[in-house]
Amino acid sequence: MRPFAYTRATDVDAAIAEVARDPGSEYLAGGTTQVDMLRIGVARPRRVVDINDLPIAAVEEPPGGGLARMSDVAAHPAVRERYPMVAEALEKGASPQLRNMATMGGNLMQRVRCAYFRDGDRACNKRAPGSGCAAIPGVNRDHAVLGTSDHCIATHPSDAAVALTALDAVVRLRGPAGERSVAFDDFFLLPGDTPDREHPVGHGELITGIDLPDLPMARTSHYLKVRDRESYEFALTSCAAALRMDGDAVAEARIGLGGVATKPWRARRAEDILIGAPATAEAFARAAAAEMADAVPRSMNGFKIALAERTMVRALTTVASRIAGGAA
Repeated sequence: MRPFAYTRATDVDAAIAEVARDPGSEYLAGGTTQVDMLRIGVARPRRVVDINDLPIAAVEEPPGGGLARMSDVAAHPAVRERYPMVAEALEKGASPQLRNMATMGGNLMQRVRCAYFRDGDRACNKRAPGSGCAAIPGVNRDHAVLGTSDHCIATHPSDAAVALTALDAVVRLRGPAGERSVAFDDFFLLPGDTPDREHPVGHGELITGIDLPDLPMARTSHYLKVRDRESYEFALTSCAAALRMDGDAVAEARIGLGGVATKPWRARRAEDILIGAPATAEAFARAAAAEMADAVPRSMNGFKIALAERTMVRALTTVASRIAGGAA
C-alpha cells in the first residue's frame, strides 16, 4: 500500500473543499471496498478525507442520506413497509458486519468485482484504459451479458442499486459547483469506449442523499437473488419487481435486473410488454424472453440468459401472489 495523507472532516462544505483542491484526494466512508482497493494498489490517492462525521447519515425519507448505513436503511420501518424490495436487496448484500459499516453512497460508488480489474498484472480497461479486457477471452462465467462493449463486460455488483433503479430513485450530489440531482438510470454509465468512467460524478462531488418517489405499488415489491451459495456471495442473476394491477391485467410494471449487466439494469422492454397482459407465468416468461433477446453471451456465461428469464418470472410471480393475498 502506498502512503497517503489522512484528514477527518466534520463539515460537508469543508470536506468538499478538501477533496476538490487536490485531484489526488478522495472520500472515505465505510471503507469496506475502498480499503481493499488501497491494499491491492488499484486506488492510489495522495489524500483520503474521512467523512464519517458528516451530518448526512440519517434515514429521514427512505432510503436517506448518503452516509446512512445499509443495515440501518434495511431495518427502517418505513423502508420495510413502503419499499420491501429495497430492504430485501440490502439484506442479501455482503455480510451483517459489512452492512453495519457500508454506506448507501459507497454502495452505489463501489467498483466492479471483476478479478481482472483487481489483478494488476492482467489487462483491464477500467483500471488502465487502452490495455484491453482480459475477461472477454478469459474466465467470464460471472460477467455481464447486457450493456457490454468490446472494452468491458464486468457486472455491477450492487444489490441495492437494482431495487433503486426499478423505483426511479434520484441521487442528490453536492460539490464545488453546488447541489444537483441525477436520475438513477443516468447515474450509472455503460462502458462503451470509456469503461473507466462509471458515473457522471465530478471530482469533489459527494452523495448527500438518495430519494425515492412515493410509489404505492412498491409496497408489494420483491427482490430475488440467485447465487452460488445462500450468503455472502454476488448475484449470478437478480430481479427487483413491482406490479400495479387493473383488475386482472397489469397496469404498470417496474423491473430491475442485477448480475447480468454492466450497470443496474432497468428492464423497460419487459415492463412495456407486460402492460395490459395478465399476471401469469406465461406472460411473465414472454416479457422476460424479450428483455434478454439482445443479450451477448461469452464463452462461459451463456447460462445467465435463461437463468435471468427464470429469475424474472419467479420474482414477478411472487409479487403477483402478494397482491392477490392482499399484502399491500
